[in-house]
Amino acid sequence: MATQAAERTAQEVTNDDDKQIDADQPAYHGGNSMAAVDRSKQDRVLDWGGFPGRWEIMRSTADTGGELLEMRFEIEDVPDEGPFVHTHPHAEERYEVVSGVLEVYAEGEWMELTVGEEHTVPPGTAHTFRNTTPVEIVNVHEPALQHEAFFRRFHQLVTERDVSLPPEEFTDILQIAMLTTEHEEDIYAVSPPHWVFKALTVLGRVFGYRLPDSQTIQVSRTSDSPESRTQ
Repeated sequence: MATQAAERTAQEVTNDDDKQIDADQPAYHGGNSMAAVDRSKQDRVLDWGGFPGRWEIMRSTADTGGELLEMRFEIEDVPDEGPFVHTHPHAEERYEVVSGVLEVYAEGEWMELTVGEEHTVPPGTAHTFRNTTPVEIVNVHEPALQHEAFFRRFHQLVTERDVSLPPEEFTDILQIAMLTTEHEEDIYAVSPPHWVFKALTVLGRVFGYRLPDSQTIQVSRTSDSPESRTQ
């Protein structure tokens, strides 16, 4: 009897120790949860490896239910020129300078924005931007529409298919034209004109170029998103 009691006591101590060890270990939920969080954070960063810098999605299309897309640009390079002149037919775009100097072209003229200043470009207004110094800005498209998908696909062209910015090869121009034409409800080329982009799109298809599939782009909302932080 004493031996059996001793064996039961030893087993209970062992079970208690095992429970303590389990309690000290992170819970397992069918995958590496830390890796999932890291991936979700990385999913919000579009690093272009040069101009136009490093972009972080602060409030995604999913975060705002399509109300807007808010990003933070950190641009170290100072290029000779910015993106091609374009419009957003159904959305306004807002630039707010956090550091440095940004020049915005809108309604036929250039304007300089310094720290704390902002400018909103109305829908359908031809515009572009360039930086004369390293710059950090907050950029908002409202409503979001499919702008995030456009930027993510563009980023794939640059990082996975070696499309250069500004475009250096004719093949770079073809693929940029194809993507812009497919998203013409979001971004509409002005200079060069949109009809040129459409013609280049036909040529790109003849040559067999295919764009990144928009269905493969994950636009996710996470509990760690900046929307949950104090503004």
